[in-house]
Amino acid sequence: MGELGRRIPEAIQGFGALHQGATKEGALSPKVKELIALAIAIAVHCEGCIACHVHDALEAGATPEEVQETIGVAIMMGGGPAVVYGGLALEALEEFITR
Repeated sequence: MGELGRRIPEAIQGFGALHQGATKEGALSPKVKELIALAIAIAVHCEGCIACHVHDALEAGATPEEVQETIGVAIMMGGGPAVVYGGLALEALEEFITR
């Protein structure tokens, strides 16, 4: 978001504040919220969002198994195209856990 941040800083800062507010501790933990965000990213085919939410879910304490089950739920809800994006999420998971 570097170039967008330079060109439309208020919008990007607002988006960042929205992300922080939506994923903070509440009735749902940040981990659960990031897993939900990952499932939605897969289901709506947001390739750029997938690695971000895999990373953030792991940082929030999700296990690889929890991420994998989230991918399965997203595929169930997103149908055939979600299989492709679920594969991208699995690739991101492997990248982050092997670092």
